[in-house]
Amino acid sequence: MKTHFELFHLPQRFEIDLAALDRAYHEVQNQAHPDRFAAASGAEKRVAMQWATRANEAYQTLKKPLARAKYLCELNGVDLQVESNTAMPPAFLMQQMEWREALEDAHAAKDIGELESLEGELLAARKAEIANLAARLDAGDFDAAALGVRRMMFVEKFEDEVARIFDLVSD
Repeated sequence: MKTHFELFHLPQRFEIDLAALDRAYHEVQNQAHPDRFAAASGAEKRVAMQWATRANEAYQTLKKPLARAKYLCELNGVDLQVESNTAMPPAFLMQQMEWREALEDAHAAKDIGELESLEGELLAARKAEIANLAARLDAGDFDAAALGVRRMMFVEKFEDEVARIFDLVSD
């Protein structure tokens, strides 16, 4: 079975050409479009549908940096241990505590400016983590990348919490 990268004729690395991904995805979707199989047998239609479904899954995985990083780790035999390994560097744990306190304070005070500031910090953290993941993954350091994936998962989840509080405070 081809990898998602092979499906779209892309090099197996974190840094990918997103425009090339889009073009390759649309090419695969055009080849598997149901209109092309209108006169085909039931089996051929099912294969085309499976092909289109696989292309959608592969595209969504490669399009999103966190999903792409997880996929690359898995392709290279690294268990991310997302459920069992919560170990993080002390500096990141301190950052998490500071962010949580800032969120609680902003929520209690209904301080939109503080929430916007927190969103800005998280955006910067996300960009830094994506750069870190790119460097680790493209250097083949998948064990270090796994730690980065777990940090990025926290950042994304916390961004959702901030957005939820932002919505509550904005109403």
